[in-house]
Amino acid sequence: MSDTLLYEGKAKQVFSTSDPDLLRVHFKDDATAFNGEKRGTICDKGVLNNSISSFFFQLLESKGVETHFVKQLNDRDMLVKKLAIVPIELVVRNVAAGSLAKRFGWEEGVELPSTVVELYYKSDPLGDPLINRSHVAALGIATPQQVEQIEGAGLRVNGVLREFLRQRSVVLVDFKLEFGVFKKDGKILLGDEISPDTCRFWDAETGDKLDKDRFRRDLGGVEDAYQEIWRRLKGECNADA
Repeated sequence: MSDTLLYEGKAKQVFSTSDPDLLRVHFKDDATAFNGEKRGTICDKGVLNNSISSFFFQLLESKGVETHFVKQLNDRDMLVKKLAIVPIELVVRNVAAGSLAKRFGWEEGVELPSTVVELYYKSDPLGDPLINRSHVAALGIATPQQVEQIEGAGLRVNGVLREFLRQRSVVLVDFKLEFGVFKKDGKILLGDEISPDTCRFWDAETGDKLDKDRFRRDLGGVEDAYQEIWRRLKGECNADA
């Protein structure tokens, strides 16, 4: 393809297209953790994340959540609407895990009595620090209305995905979302990806991790975990999985 490379991140490349309102996103096999301190490769991660993200975006669109997704082009490429990304990462948590468990001294795996929503300033040099609405206002990175829209959309996403995955014996522990403004109509849309890179998925029966924590924590079986999530989304889970 002759599109121009506009940006290359840890897991994806973004290319221009002949339409100024659309971009092509290419999913890579590169894997990073701890703000880039740990690096590696997960075989066919890009193929799986592209398919998994496309699946989730279409599911969410069918439930009324607007996203940047247009269509899956091939194994590794997705066509999306061009967004002006809001530099906020929204994290939604249903179960104590990762940094939340460490921050409050909670045992990992404890279900939270209510869903926790967190905001992080999207800045690699600063390590994506945790922020609140006052910080957002001081930084001038989003309006109060945009923050409200982002948080509301995050909770809707949580409701849709949590129930869908529950039916497939997967616990949605937590996940990260990014949003942006589609300049053509000014709407806030869900962007980035939804995959084992950006979510914590646990097997509902065994508690086995089916996400990038297997890479972060050197647990092994990373490729198998990603493949298992894709199988379950397609309804191919079986009792021996």
